[in-house]
Parts: sequence; structure tokens; C-alpha cells
Amino acid sequence: MELIINIVIVIAAFLFMEFMAWFTHKYVMHGFLWSLHKDHHIRDGRKIEWNDVFAIIFAIPSILLIYFGVVNGNSYLLSTGIGIMLYGIAYFLFHDVYVHQRVPMFKNFSNRYLRATVKAHLEHHTPHSNHNFGFLIAPIRYYIQEYKKNRQHEIRENA
Repeated sequence: MELIINIVIVIAAFLFMEFMAWFTHKYVMHGFLWSLHKDHHIRDGRKIEWNDVFAIIFAIPSILLIYFGVVNGNSYLLSTGIGIMLYGIAYFLFHDVYVHQRVPMFKNFSNRYLRATVKAHLEHHTPHSNHNFGFLIAPIRYYIQEYKKNRQHEIRENA
């Protein structure tokens, strides 16, 4: 039973981080710490940005929870830290590697979810955009648009 509880905690922590990413992005990165985030909106091919400081900030709770979970034998702390860490890995792979190609790999997926989420994120980067959302889940309209586009393509191929 404890294994199931720990799995639920990992998943809950992962999902909570999507909310934290949205909240922090909207109110902190585009708010009082814009000075650290603004270079992320300037796509000039740099591999290191001031915005990367946020990765360190988000990693600290994960590291501490994992450390204290292991040292104190507390599986709930450990599971929470692992959930945050897994979100950080997913964020890095999706946002930095796939969307922005800061590490040149994972190109041209045909997956509808990925195309819709990337489109939403890239629209966020357009000048004067007020689109703010999480990093792994975009507003439903992007997924609907992608579904309709894909459906129309399938109809044309079968005609």
C-alpha cells in the first residue's frame, strides 16, 4: 500500500509543478524577476541564459526533499522530491531540448500533442504576447486546432 501512496505522491508532485511553472512564469518571470527571464525571449542561439537561474531555483526543493527523505527514511519526502525532479527532467527535455533546440536533438515529431504544445509555447514568445500557461500543458484550443488540422489532412489523403 505504501508503494501506491508513494507513486501517487510522485504523480501529484509532478502535476503540482505544472501549476507552479504556470504561476511562477506568469507572476515571477514576467513580473518582478523579468530581468532574469527576458533574455529567454531573445532567441539568439546562446546556450546559457540568465533564465537558467530558475532551473537552479526549482532544483533546490527537489534536492533537499530527496536528501532529507533518504537521510530520515521518509518515503513521502523522497517521493515528493522525485516528482519535482521528474518534472524538471520533462521540462528540460521538452522546453530546452525539443522546443528551443538548445541541445540539437529530438526534431520534427509528428505527435499532435507535441505540435500543439510547441505552437502554444512559440506563440508565447511572439512580441507583446499575453499568452501565459504551463510548460507541458497548453490551453485546450491548441489541441483542438491540431486535431482539426490533422483530421482535415487525413480526409484529403483518403479522398
